[in-house]
Formats: sequence, C-alpha cells, structure tokens
Amino acid sequence: MQNDVVPPSTQVPPQAQFVTITEEEAGQRIDNYLLRVCKGVPKSHIYRILRSGEVRVNKGRIDQLYRLVQGDIVRIPPVRVADKADTSVVPAAEFDIIYEDSQLLVIDKPAGVAVHGGSGVSFGVIEQLRAARPQAKFLELVHRLDRDTSGLLLLAKKRSALTNLHEQMREGHTDKRYLTLVAGDWKNARQHVKLPLHKYTTAEGERRVAVQADGLPSHTVFTLLRKFKDFALLEAELKTGRTHQIRVHLASSGFAIAGDDKYGDFALNRALLKADATRGALKRMFLHAHQITFTHPETGKLLTLNAPLAAECERFLLSLGKPLNAST
Repeated sequence: MQNDVVPPSTQVPPQAQFVTITEEEAGQRIDNYLLRVCKGVPKSHIYRILRSGEVRVNKGRIDQLYRLVQGDIVRIPPVRVADKADTSVVPAAEFDIIYEDSQLLVIDKPAGVAVHGGSGVSFGVIEQLRAARPQAKFLELVHRLDRDTSGLLLLAKKRSALTNLHEQMREGHTDKRYLTLVAGDWKNARQHVKLPLHKYTTAEGERRVAVQADGLPSHTVFTLLRKFKDFALLEAELKTGRTHQIRVHLASSGFAIAGDDKYGDFALNRALLKADATRGALKRMFLHAHQITFTHPETGKLLTLNAPLAAECERFLLSLGKPLNAST
C-alpha cells in the first residue's frame, strides 16, 4: 500500500513573499517597512537580511535607506517569527481624543506612558492604539513626546498625511507650544534661548542631551505666564525640535523643570513628592504639550489644537496660591 506521509526531506520549504507596494506604503524606508510588516521578527534579523541581499526590490539589491515607491515589488525572504506570546501582551487602549478625521488622530497623552516600545519598554501608545483598532490599515506616529511629558500627540492615518506633516515640521511650518513649571526667580517676560545641543548615549545605554559647541543649532522662546514665590509657569515655543530641547535649555539656563528626573534638581524633586505647608505634592515632570498649529494635509486649512493642562499639574499650580504677577 502506498504511504501518503511526505518524508521530511521532500516537504516544501518556506517560500519568499513578493509584495507590491501601495500608494499608502510608498515613501517609507525599507527597514521601517520590514519592521512593521514582519511582526515578531527581531530587529537584528531584519537588518541582517537587508545586508545579505535576501531582501530585493524589483529584483535588485537595496540598502536599508532605500525609500519605497508605489508599484515596487519587494521580495521578503522566509523569516522566523518570534513566539506569539511575545506579541500578544499589548493591551488595547484608547486615549482622550482631541481631534480625529480620515487623515489624522490627535490624542492627549498622559504622563508616564511611552509613545512606542523599546529601550526597556515593551509597548507604548502606538502599539496600544493599533491593538485597539485592528481594522486600521495605517497608523503611525507623526512625532514623539518624552514618556514623562503629557499632552498633544499627532498620529497619521494615511501615509500621505504622515509625509505631509513631516515636511511641514522639517520646514518649520508647525508651531508647537508647551507649558512648564520651573524652580527659581524667573525674570524676563519673554526670553530666547539659543544653545547648540548634542545627543549621546551613556555607558548604561541611556539617551541624553548636552549643550555642546558642535551640537545642532537649537532655539526655544520662553514666555512668562505666572510667577510664584519659588516657581514660574512658562510657555515654551519650539523653533527647532531637538530631543529633550526644552528640558536641557532650561536646565542649562539655571532653571530646572519641576519633577525632571534627568536634568532637574534631584533634591527638589524628592521634596516635591510630599506636600508641605506652602504647596501640594508633584509626582511627575511638569511639562505638557498644550498647543499645536499646522496645515491640515488634506484641506490645506490652518488648524490649531489645544489640550488642557493635566489635572495633577493644575492641582499643583492651585496649591501655590495667587501668582505674584496676577492682576488685583
């Protein structure tokens, strides 16, 4: 009788996939595309198959910086996907929505939540939103906020919106403003800080930024809103968008942000964890992305969005009493 069992040596090996790039997928780098579509595959393996030439576009070799074009045919070799357990632990979550349409999703991110996984964080806002919206064909971060910063976070629901907003940000056509509370006797009603910033990684793998002569040009405008005995509430207007720009510009100017655990006054931060006779407690960094203005990628209209100051920051301000510069 004929044996119907296929011997292991004759089993069909995993096959490469050939994917045609759509309009929505065009414009992104090949490495970022592969990291998104090959869920569960280690990042190191993605870059290994790119270097080895196993990934091909239109039958030709490409490097990791290649930007996809609509109609490109991408060969994706067979890859081993990590155990499902590694990718099923992201809890679906929605966040307070400030604005949403077919192009954009703008949320009010709470402090303490990373915008994406990595650097010791298994997941962030983007992974949680994708888990909550499995029907979404496209959802990507337009920009980032530090984990301990709250406020406006823009996400694109279409590739065209993402590339449009990135171009606006590169060209300086967006206006981002933050609310922050600093310790000390802030004097000026309006102050420009222009200090070059250099990004580096510590021996422990922590990302840090320092003022350095050969750093990237960086410019922040600070406006005094309310002045208290020991603190000042400022609005920070970003003229450039460097990593940790507001935090480092203020710390280097002698005014640490209340609750900043990287560049702040650590003794003050410890004291702020508990209320005293003069104020309430503050258990987070006082930095909030409260306003953004940009041109809508589809309608071309100017759009200004606001997120109210986080409740815990508002409570702390109220505990400081009447501002010294308040009108009678």
